[in-house]
Amino acid sequence: MSSFNDRQLIDFVYAEARMLDEQRFDDWLNLFTEDARYWMPLAPGQTDPLLHTSLLYEDKLLLRVRVERLAGARTFSQQPRSRSHHLLQQPSIERVDRDAGTCTLRTAFHYVETRLDTQTLFAGWATHDLVTEGSALRIKLKRVDLVNCDAAFGNINLFM
Repeated sequence: MSSFNDRQLIDFVYAEARMLDEQRFDDWLNLFTEDARYWMPLAPGQTDPLLHTSLLYEDKLLLRVRVERLAGARTFSQQPRSRSHHLLQQPSIERVDRDAGTCTLRTAFHYVETRLDTQTLFAGWATHDLVTEGSALRIKLKRVDLVNCDAAFGNINLFM
């Protein structure tokens, strides 16, 4: 972590959201470590994804399957494709351990997902646990806490 300054850590979060909005899903997937997790809790304050039900709790393999499905020509549920837009508050750096090469950032967001005539707004906070791998930053855990996480949702087609 010593080779990354605060601005680079914050810019990493912005760049990740832009990749999602531009549907550069392969590039986005490459931001994750091999043992990474993407977690969206089902209840406010949820502390353990293994002991409680979650909206999403996916490892890199499941993320890859979803990315491949989104890219598939025969994914009829995505014709026309869903689109998204992230509006991020400036990420705050919550914790840095330069010796261990880890840090945690928290970002408030509004996220819009749209397909055909349906537009859905989500609001919440994303927490990124980042690690250094060689000379690059990687996501070890991305946790997405929705304000209304315990509401009934339709399909969430893309990634927040």
